[in-house]
Amino acid sequence: MATPLEKWVEEQAKLTKPDEIYWCDGSEEEARRIVEKGIKQEKVGEHHIFHELNHKTWPNSYWHRSHPTDVARAEHLTYVCYPDKDTAGPTNNWMDPKEAKALLTRLSDGCMRGRTMYVLPYMMGHPDSPYAKACVQLTDVSYVAVSMRIMTRVDKSVLEKIGARDDFVRGLHSVGDLDPDKRFIMHFPDEHLVWSIGSGYGGNALLGKKCFSLRIASRLGLQEGWLAEHMVILGIEDPRGNITYVTVAMPSACGKTNLAMLESSLPGYKVWTIGDDIAWLNIGSDGRLYAINPETGLFGVAPGTSMKTNPNMLRALKAGKFYPTLFTNTALDVAANEPWWEGLNDSNSKNLLDWEGKPWDKSKGAKAAHPNSRFTVSIYNSPALSKEFDNPKGVPISAIILGGRRTHLIPLITEAFNWQHGVFLGARNSSETTAAAVHQVGVVRRDPMAMLPFCGYHMGDYFRHWLNIGKRLAHPPKIFSVNWFRVDDEGEFIWPGFGENIRVLKWIVDRVNNRVGAKETPLGLIPELNDLDLQGLNIDKEKFEKLFEIKPSQWQEELQEMGSFLNQFGKRLPLEIQQEYKKLEGQLK
Repeated sequence: MATPLEKWVEEQAKLTKPDEIYWCDGSEEEARRIVEKGIKQEKVGEHHIFHELNHKTWPNSYWHRSHPTDVARAEHLTYVCYPDKDTAGPTNNWMDPKEAKALLTRLSDGCMRGRTMYVLPYMMGHPDSPYAKACVQLTDVSYVAVSMRIMTRVDKSVLEKIGARDDFVRGLHSVGDLDPDKRFIMHFPDEHLVWSIGSGYGGNALLGKKCFSLRIASRLGLQEGWLAEHMVILGIEDPRGNITYVTVAMPSACGKTNLAMLESSLPGYKVWTIGDDIAWLNIGSDGRLYAINPETGLFGVAPGTSMKTNPNMLRALKAGKFYPTLFTNTALDVAANEPWWEGLNDSNSKNLLDWEGKPWDKSKGAKAAHPNSRFTVSIYNSPALSKEFDNPKGVPISAIILGGRRTHLIPLITEAFNWQHGVFLGARNSSETTAAAVHQVGVVRRDPMAMLPFCGYHMGDYFRHWLNIGKRLAHPPKIFSVNWFRVDDEGEFIWPGFGENIRVLKWIVDRVNNRVGAKETPLGLIPELNDLDLQGLNIDKEKFEKLFEIKPSQWQEELQEMGSFLNQFGKRLPLEIQQEYKKLEGQLK
């Protein structure tokens, strides 16, 4: 008798009509076969899926070009589908589930004709973890099949875990004909289902990533009493060998991956990587907050990544241990047969193909690599991987850091007065937009906890859930806000960032361990000048103080925008958040 999983696969195959169905086992031999098929047979538009790169300089690496209309998360085409609109809230696109399924059924009829349907059984989280979830994704493109093997634990043993159960997470994906007018990413949280068509881009097509690990999982977390967050997880080791674990929430392309793999500039301090994008946070039996990274890969922005900005990432990209490593929409140095992007090096190659595969002419001013070009590499390639990465329990979190890209107003580092104030810091979080999503770049966008595009339900209820989690914690982590991106009067960044961010992390660790004091401001607690280790940094006192400058007159517009954003949640906005807003407004007036 067929299992619920087998029946579901059969039903989707009847709808999508693939030429063949292939059940993946997650082995390296299988990955090599699928990559080979993408090099020689399978195409997106006119181009083969993969191009093999120079394995002497970039071991086990391949280049992929997506469709020119398909280069970022399509937030305007991303929906959450509940029977009632109110559950989705004002920050999500909503469609009635029946209407959404009727639309997707029309678009998916025969969409895999001429292609292979890959069946990908995968775990989000270590298979032995009580927090892990068993999932299955169907896709019709080798790029997604191979990328999912890097980013998740694809393995045939997941089929045994699912067995005759019907509560596994389902994902149906097809690139369709890549028509932007027929592109939708639909979430059905009540059914643990994601249905995506018309895109091959990571966040729209790797359904274990943002779609399940955040949008569906955030709703699961609300129901089951945990948090699914858009967060880095890292361990900070001090000179005595003590490791403090923290999570960091930042919008995409704000330096999360650089921070997760930071190479410390302070002697005796090390940073250990556990995750660069997603954290699932559960309350342990000891009343502490524990974090696991449900993923196994790093999906990072390529431009700006170099031996100077993120040496550990470059080492991971060239390690070649876990097969394969993928580069998407970077430029290609034809002579060397190597990936290239702005900021990688000062290549003098006269023979670069741009991200669309056209000869690049620097004099025309266009970028060779797309601003949101990416690499996909196994986290097991990282030289800074924490020995706790595969710990089924996760790691105990002592601090939660919230950040964004703001050129003015927001101080370098601020500590919340308490958990409630920390949730308010997260609720008012904002960032200047980047190329990671389809929208205008450089606009200030409210992005609570960096979860605006990923919270799968009403955000007023999300803030309440955070407040409730805090009440259940015997030892709640301290909450901080950071901003590496403040500029001076000439528009230059004041803080050097990258490896120097360890100095801010050190202050956070010192605060967690009650080693240093702090100054009170209307925004929160900030460091005393002598408590932030600036030895060896060339920042004069006046510029340093500008990193923490708070001018009430400059905050009036910010307060107004913040208030308008919070007001949209109506009666579902917790009273505690309203109280914190009123308190800040009063202090800044």
